Amino acid sequence: MKIKVGDKLPSSELFYLDEDNIPKKIDILNLCKSNKTIILGMPGAFTKTCSAIHLPGYVKNYDLALKKGITKIICIAVNDPNVMKAWGENQNVEKKILMAGDPFLKFTKAIGAEVDKSAKGLGIRSNRYTMLVENGEVKRVEEEKETASCELSSAENFLKSL
Repeated sequence: MKIKVGDKLPSSELFYLDEDNIPKKIDILNLCKSNKTIILGMPGAFTKTCSAIHLPGYVKNYDLALKKGITKIICIAVNDPNVMKAWGENQNVEKKILMAGDPFLKFTKAIGAEVDKSAKGLGIRSNRYTMLVENGEVKRVEEEKETASCELSSAENFLKSL
């Protein structure tokens, strides 16, 4: 991953579905302006570790995140906004976590988190990470060595050290 603590996030558009199921584009910089944000980078919606550990951990520990001063949680995966919304509904994220798609890998590549999972039929995806961003500046980032692992980036471990 090329983005490091102290770096500013790059400008990059993400996609999500609004309450009326209309696709919307939003720049990650606007999402992270004037707040303390956790960004969850995931290889893909509905994948094993993402659905069993990474995303549910942040849903379950949402109140703890708020107590730690977090004002926003964004889940980003290399999927389209329709899939991200369906996954969020499946995981009961409600309004706790913004489910944003990075279907063209613009953000993922801009921060150097892309990983080739073609051998498993997945193509280019995002590595698994959790990042703390304050006012657009990276304050902490924990990236897993393997996408199937969720230790450093898990809610329990990441939030414990904030």
